[in-house]
Amino acid sequence: MKYQQDPTFKEPRFSGISTFMRLPHVKTTEDVDVAVVGVPFDTGQTFRTGARLGPQAIRNFSSLVRCSSNHHKINIFDYISAVDYGDIPVVPGFIQETYENMVDVLAPMYEKEIVPIVMGGDHSITLGELRAAAKHYGPVSLLHFDAHTDTVDSYFGQKYTHGTPFRRAVEEGLIDPASSIQIGMRGSMNSVNEYDDSRELGFEVITTDELLEMGIPALISAIKNRVKGHKVFLSFDVDFVDPAFAPGTGTPEVGGIYPREAFKILRQLADIRFIGFDVVEVLPAYDHADITSALAANVMFEMMCLAALNKKTAVLDIK
Repeated sequence: MKYQQDPTFKEPRFSGISTFMRLPHVKTTEDVDVAVVGVPFDTGQTFRTGARLGPQAIRNFSSLVRCSSNHHKINIFDYISAVDYGDIPVVPGFIQETYENMVDVLAPMYEKEIVPIVMGGDHSITLGELRAAAKHYGPVSLLHFDAHTDTVDSYFGQKYTHGTPFRRAVEEGLIDPASSIQIGMRGSMNSVNEYDDSRELGFEVITTDELLEMGIPALISAIKNRVKGHKVFLSFDVDFVDPAFAPGTGTPEVGGIYPREAFKILRQLADIRFIGFDVVEVLPAYDHADITSALAANVMFEMMCLAALNKKTAVLDIK
């Protein structure tokens, strides 16, 4: 593949300019299958701020992430050419202008069916990603891992925050809620009807308690039954995982799952057609020993594996 991780170890992992997984930093859409993109924006946060520094922290840790998956038995760069595209030029304090910049950068990637893997930034950025994706794909299915539904109508009278992106996405026709699913919701709520509000929009909602009761095999069946045959965008908020393992986040909720369970779920999604991914809400100022950045970097590796497996399947189908 043209663009991939340098496996030669010409220099130690802690030296050089930080890029995701030591990928080449190239702003191009030519000969690229996967583009890692940072969106260092946190104006949408309603509690702790600081996720604008998330992409930088994830990149710094990701130098430890290697190219091969023991679970899938693949070297991802046998199937995909990948770059660290760098960061989208955000406008701190101005969310609509930032969305416009996101669409300007990401829409050409989707037009070429490049798979972006975006690092937030807070969860408000996903609306900009979905606007860009919909320009090429139309409404897509959402696979959403999070402690919160993010379908609230407004916070402080504002329609665009990290708690509102998926309500706005439904209203704008960017996602098909009838083939979308939200997983991991837990904690105290603003209203006893909060999850029902999300269901009324058309989403299937599986709480953390329901996940633990049904088990991972049943969850995987529910996911695949919901999104089967659709083009899927996967959004992963790090607060899906318990804050014991992901303390560096904006709105932590106790009682989440372990990282090993999150990875077990992600690794069983190989036969889903993914068109884009993001990992959001990494907040380095509260991240002890970089454990949240480590989680995010490895979640992104699993996303790259899914993109590689999609590419591998497409090649086999052609043959």
